[in-house]
Amino acid sequence: MTGTTAHRTPGTDSPSVLVVGAGPTGLLLAGDLAVAGVPVTLVEKRPHRISNLSRAFALHARSLEQLDARGLADGLEAVGRRLVRLQLFGRLSVDLATLPSRFRHVLVLPQYEVEKALERRAAEAGVDFRYETEVTGLTQDADGVTVRVRAPDGRPRELRAAYVVGADGVRSAVREAVGLPFPGRPVIRSVVLADVRLAEPPDTLLTVNAVGDAFAFLAPFGDGYYRAIVWRRDAAVPEEAPVDLDEVKEIARLALGRDYGMHDARWMSRFHSDERQVPAYRVGRVLLAGDAAHVHSPAGGQGMNTGLQDAANLSWKLAQVVHGHAPETLLDTYQAERHPVGRTVLRSSGGVLRLAMAHRPWTLALRAVLVTLLDTVGPLRRRAVGQVTGIGYRYAAPWGAHPLVGARAPDVALAGGGRLHEALRGGRFVLIAPHTHPVGRDRAGRLTAERWASGRRTAVLVRPDGYIAWAADTADEAAIEAALTAHVG
Repeated sequence: MTGTTAHRTPGTDSPSVLVVGAGPTGLLLAGDLAVAGVPVTLVEKRPHRISNLSRAFALHARSLEQLDARGLADGLEAVGRRLVRLQLFGRLSVDLATLPSRFRHVLVLPQYEVEKALERRAAEAGVDFRYETEVTGLTQDADGVTVRVRAPDGRPRELRAAYVVGADGVRSAVREAVGLPFPGRPVIRSVVLADVRLAEPPDTLLTVNAVGDAFAFLAPFGDGYYRAIVWRRDAAVPEEAPVDLDEVKEIARLALGRDYGMHDARWMSRFHSDERQVPAYRVGRVLLAGDAAHVHSPAGGQGMNTGLQDAANLSWKLAQVVHGHAPETLLDTYQAERHPVGRTVLRSSGGVLRLAMAHRPWTLALRAVLVTLLDTVGPLRRRAVGQVTGIGYRYAAPWGAHPLVGARAPDVALAGGGRLHEALRGGRFVLIAPHTHPVGRDRAGRLTAERWASGRRTAVLVRPDGYIAWAADTADEAAIEAALTAHVG
């Protein structure tokens, strides 16, 4: 935590940042801000409880790296189960053992386990939680944002903050309040979710298949229950239609060849999946993250992961601006960096879904060609895996910048036996310099200076979200100080 006094809206004792939505995105963001010394309030319209009804079931490598930089990954690894191979379209198997990451796997665990870890961290850092508090509108001016809420007692109240972040999901009240459209379309309707016990558990960690017009997916909660997701193209019904366990079992038999003895359903529901993205992630002092900004098909399990990475990108920028270490224009880079990623995820997950459910001759032929290419062309396969796991994304760099700028920094070994992800804990920038180079002056707890464990000669400044802000193959003290002033403040 920094020793800098955080900004509060003039004339009030309100928080500097108000985060709306206590899902994974909002919890990571609020926790980061609190760790950085920013007063933050998190409002959530639901009661205070961690639901066991989870739509997300996978943490990909890049999200695990972000959680590692917050000291949470090892605890989640102990709870979840590792999937080291991805199976696509029934015949394409992708081995994750070659990922350039400490996490060469997908971690299968329910979303609520991620939420528990993030909520605990946020509470310990001092986040002010306001449950059963529903946003009903907001207005903003040059100094801050006034948020109208319905308090737990049902009465209307107002909260004031310098900035507001809407992480309140697909039906975002914050997005609606600032008048942003959410263009897109439904891609699949009448998908059935059911939490069931199985008389005969599957042999594989994740069970998924599509046959003809039927699709089914099974994933374990770890408490004896399994999440079943089933869909049948030729049996679409209204979403308000009741769900019967016999319907779930029938579709599972069509897609998987058996229903594994499903019984004792504790919850069943019907939903549709959309592809949508807002045109702008920022409107003045209001920003959007996670499903409030983009939503896409569940194919590839990228929804929660993309939201976590939105939060990691935005949190340090808000902290820099609130503390006065960077101009407000830094917040524009959130849109510039994350909007293209959201668009790519939307397109790739939609493409995977359409190819998985291909049934016309030309789409089946296209899928066969794609499978062959991914199976035989190494660079194409690595690019696809990089997108799904998040490892492959990099941000645009200014013209003339070092080739490393904008790239994800791997979890390199540091002198003294530490790792980069450990040095990033606390939301700091990390300067890694050769042993012969100066390391610059401290920035009030916002900078950690490290040396390479190897004989590498490049000086690198890593942002708090683990991406490279600046690098130089040769740099004197003046050059390093100029870089620190430009990026750390």
